[in-house]
Amino acid sequence: MSGSPWGSGGNDRPPGNGGGGGKRPPNIDDLAGQFQDSLKKLFPGKKVPGGNKPIYLFGIIILGIWLASGFYRVLPDEQGVVLRFGKYVNQTQPGLHYHLPYPIENALTPKVTKVNRIDVGYRSASDTGRATSVSDVPEESLMLTGDENIVDIDYSVFWIIKDAGKFLFNIQSPEDTVKSVAETAMREVIAKNGIQSILTEGRAQIEIDTQDIMQEILDSYDSGISITQVQTQKADPPKEVIDAFRDVQAAKADKERAQNEAEAYANDVIPRARGEAAQILQQAEAYKRQVVALAEGEASRFLAIYNEYRKARTVTQERMYLETMEKVMADINKIIIDKKSGGGVVPYLPLPELKKNTGN
Repeated sequence: MSGSPWGSGGNDRPPGNGGGGGKRPPNIDDLAGQFQDSLKKLFPGKKVPGGNKPIYLFGIIILGIWLASGFYRVLPDEQGVVLRFGKYVNQTQPGLHYHLPYPIENALTPKVTKVNRIDVGYRSASDTGRATSVSDVPEESLMLTGDENIVDIDYSVFWIIKDAGKFLFNIQSPEDTVKSVAETAMREVIAKNGIQSILTEGRAQIEIDTQDIMQEILDSYDSGISITQVQTQKADPPKEVIDAFRDVQAAKADKERAQNEAEAYANDVIPRARGEAAQILQQAEAYKRQVVALAEGEASRFLAIYNEYRKARTVTQERMYLETMEKVMADINKIIIDKKSGGGVVPYLPLPELKKNTGN
């Protein structure tokens, strides 16, 4: 209390023991008498116990203070939890509330909007208030991947209290519980992913999956904790093999590049080769049909000529001879001489003019 129960105006000693100037405080006997008179007026006809004893008034004051101690305030970022003889009774929201005074009841007011952070795989410490040193914790950070590689992963877990009653009474060590659950969830997720995905584009999904598994486990504990975020700080191969790992990754990159180039070449050459093959097959098929048609035509013509030959051999022979000579001599210069003309004299042939006409 800030004031004295004796009403001494800042002096902690009882009245009557002070010295020097100012108005003398009222006598305790007078105060007790006034209090008794007030009680008689409130309860007429009843005997007021205690007479003029000062301890009676002191007890009333102490009782009032004890009863007033049951008032408590819950701030906007808190939840109130009321305990009766150490056993959970109920929860209260922000505002002014009352519970039975201690030791009958008491209230706890944990902050439920405060974001708590737990680092797994590493520890950070501030040096001289400016630089931050980070120390690795291999027993927490080294994990086996789904493709039987080892990854060194550091991450942070952010969490808040969503139910103060469950948080206070269902788990004994919240930070240790959250940390153990975080390790379990992360190892489960890492064991389902390959190292290439973990080191590159798969980090975001790993964080989401880990958060979901953590929340599921903590809800099964009825812990009253909500995981707000899982944040990966680092994901690398172990430092002992990181150089060799980079060489392997470079070799894989070269292999993938060569495969991509080969696939691009194959995608260009194979369709063209297939097109050319199809074209050749089509040409061969057309040539086949042409040859067969010609052969069938020649055969039909031969059979037709043969039938005519059987009917009139001489005429047919003469006609075939003339047709053949017509074909043979179609594109050459010819001089036809009637052997009956000239009366046995060799006719004159203008050979120079014929040569000249042939040359033109």
